[in-house]
Amino acid sequence: MTTRTQTDFTPVDQDLYAEAFQLLDPTPEPVTPTVPDAPTPVSVILAAAPPVHRAGPVENTLSDALAFLDTHGWARFTLIHSEGARCSIGALRAAAGARNAAYRKAGSLLLAEARRRHGKQWKAIPAWNDSHSGPEVRGVWEAAIQRAHHLNI
Repeated sequence: MTTRTQTDFTPVDQDLYAEAFQLLDPTPEPVTPTVPDAPTPVSVILAAAPPVHRAGPVENTLSDALAFLDTHGWARFTLIHSEGARCSIGALRAAAGARNAAYRKAGSLLLAEARRRHGKQWKAIPAWNDSHSGPEVRGVWEAAIQRAHHLNI
């Protein structure tokens, strides 16, 4: 099979093209070669986007227990008050749901913060809880939550 192509196109006037382009862009910018940027170091990329924090089980237990105290109230000299308020141990038990690893670690961290702030004489959370005011107890709870957050536990 033979294919015929027609080649009788009108020749292009190069000067006409140049004039048309001059009208469209009267002051063309000189073309400068571009050098690709150096790749961004990974450390810069990671620093630009802060890491997403995911609370660990101990931080969650402490936070939930403090939220429980905020909602139901804080009590002294009793695990559970008749109106629903709880002491620190009662709030931990309510938040953890069971005496699991998170419950034990949260209790240890809470007692460690209580000793750090109020002296080494405290052997257990109930004795410390019953011997301090609500704001003092809350301050220790908040410090324990911050510590769990920084330890990522």
